Amino acid sequence: MSGKSERSPKDMAISLLVLLVPIALLLAFYRGFLGGDQATTVDPAPAIEQARSANVFPVSQPQGLGGDWKMVSARYQTVEDGANLRLGYLTPEGRGVQLLQSSVPADRLLPAELTSQGQPQGPTELAGRTWQLYTARGNQQALVLLEPTRTVIVVGDARDNELRELAGSLR
Repeated sequence: MSGKSERSPKDMAISLLVLLVPIALLLAFYRGFLGGDQATTVDPAPAIEQARSANVFPVSQPQGLGGDWKMVSARYQTVEDGANLRLGYLTPEGRGVQLLQSSVPADRLLPAELTSQGQPQGPTELAGRTWQLYTARGNQQALVLLEPTRTVIVVGDARDNELRELAGSLR
């Protein structure tokens, strides 16, 4: 017996090609025909209705956002010291933004949502309301609206103009 392998590099390349071609075809079918890269959208109506029925805080809903904004999550839940309504979006540029409306006291909510490093950067006017611009976790920024019965946070890694568009659309 010889110590040399009977297989040549050409044989191994052909074997790899035989394995990779079906995988590439399956991936192309998944992306092309089944919409594998598309975000799954959800209907926010049940979560919004649940929040309104609970009547814990006034519920605002974005109005007039273009069809290129995609709703990807919606959840209402009661938590210790209050309740939260979370609506998650993909912006037209494909970045994530979350709209949080909450009755949890702001001194507890802001550190939990923006991390303890979240710092106010100054006020900004949007649709007749004064919002605070905050730094948030990682490369995210946030717009925060403090009201007597609720706190509204628009946070994400989206560009400033997209955060402002979402915050300004609340009615």
